[in-house]
Amino acid sequence: MSEKQHKAEHRSRPNSPEFRAFIAKGWADHDESLPEQTDAAQYAAARREAVSAAFPGERVVVPAGGLKVRSNDTDYVFRPHTAFAHLTGLGSDREPDAVLVLDPLEDGGHEAVLYFRPLAGRDTEEFFADARVGEFWVGRRPTLAAMAAELGIATRDLSELPDAVAKDVGTVSVRVVREADAEVAEVVETARSQSAEHSAETAAEADVELSRFLSTLRLVKDEWEVDQMQLACDATAEAFDAVVAELPEAVRRGRGERWVEGVFGLHARHAGNGVGYDSICAAGDHATTLHWIRNTGEVRDGELLLLDAGVEVDSLFTADVTRTVPVNGTFTETQRTVYEAVLEAQEAGLAAARPGNKFSDIHAAAIRVIATRLFEWGLLPEGVTVESTLDPEHGQLHRRWMVHGTSHHLGLDVHDCALALREDYMDAELQPGMVLTVEPGLYFKADDLLVPEEFRGIGVRIEDDVVITQDGCRNLSAALPRSADDVEAWVQAGGRR
Repeated sequence: MSEKQHKAEHRSRPNSPEFRAFIAKGWADHDESLPEQTDAAQYAAARREAVSAAFPGERVVVPAGGLKVRSNDTDYVFRPHTAFAHLTGLGSDREPDAVLVLDPLEDGGHEAVLYFRPLAGRDTEEFFADARVGEFWVGRRPTLAAMAAELGIATRDLSELPDAVAKDVGTVSVRVVREADAEVAEVVETARSQSAEHSAETAAEADVELSRFLSTLRLVKDEWEVDQMQLACDATAEAFDAVVAELPEAVRRGRGERWVEGVFGLHARHAGNGVGYDSICAAGDHATTLHWIRNTGEVRDGELLLLDAGVEVDSLFTADVTRTVPVNGTFTETQRTVYEAVLEAQEAGLAAARPGNKFSDIHAAAIRVIATRLFEWGLLPEGVTVESTLDPEHGQLHRRWMVHGTSHHLGLDVHDCALALREDYMDAELQPGMVLTVEPGLYFKADDLLVPEEFRGIGVRIEDDVVITQDGCRNLSAALPRSADDVEAWVQAGGRR
């Protein structure tokens, strides 16, 4: 029994037979009409075919994951594991504990089966007494038939999963995305251990290979995924507009970073599932801290605000956009100098984002601009040239002021495809359908004594999301201003007009 179950039972009240009978009756019938199959599910079928082709004759187990305790007997909002969402089309907060199984067929290929906890009858204890999953407490779940119609795959009760996993083990190999759900991984390992040929080490390696494949599978997006990314970027642009309109209020109220975070979060939650990651709402010197998510500071007139945030739409695809804006609508001379250097670097990175180039070429193009500007400003040590600092073996001194990479893949995860091997990621050739960020920056901390005083406390990052096309790239977040003049006009007008 889990600790949470123990707490719930410790506080539970006994239910009399009279109460059980009374609460089970007098309810209108549920609507039993079946939903149409979703667009997401239709595209997910092709992804499952790719998995089937990669693991012929093997059973593949992909859990959604379970609820996670936030505090005592309350859970975090559920988000399914990314691989599960990608292969089923289920998004938002759907079906904790569900498990997708690709079961090998004798004549080749696989049957996809979703195991989940279907709607319980109103005559069951679960209906009114289970605060974690009961309909009375958390709402109605789908029936097996409704889920099958929505996803276009077979469905079975979750209680049947252990037997399904263990079927023919010894002649059928089983792989599982073990990091998604420890309990399901244990069910799989228990089944595998019944085989005389079982090796825990070999099984673990097979599971790692599966997770890597599923991560790499997301490198190239299909047309539906690209459309979802555009929706996420459009919603993010609207949320950025709302923040810009609220900058005077953020200054007036105090704790302005919190105000910015709240405004963006409100629009993200209304437009989609919420934010795709913890928003970075960094004003003044906080903008020089790359992952500033405390958002506890002031937003002051005359300083810059760096907002790195993205809306996660209902399908769980997320944008990842950064704009750095002058709080009062006008850059100082030094702020503009730094900003335009970063913009020039971003333009170079965007130009390199095209088929035939490597993923790493984007960073190489952007960082060369950064190194050149640092050299021209006299910030590199004496004797260090642009070429020498770009030498990965002996230089890299410019990284003091831009330590991060310029790009990463983007999709269901903000840092998508993270398990892909280097040759499939950093060293890979860019292909149409890949969705990437391009996000150079410069960060001069307030206590950095190696830069002129007027540079200290200035942090600038400009980030856009692009999809690689046949002849270059398309900027999915191009609706937001980027040039210094356009950014000033945007802030002064309180949003786009």
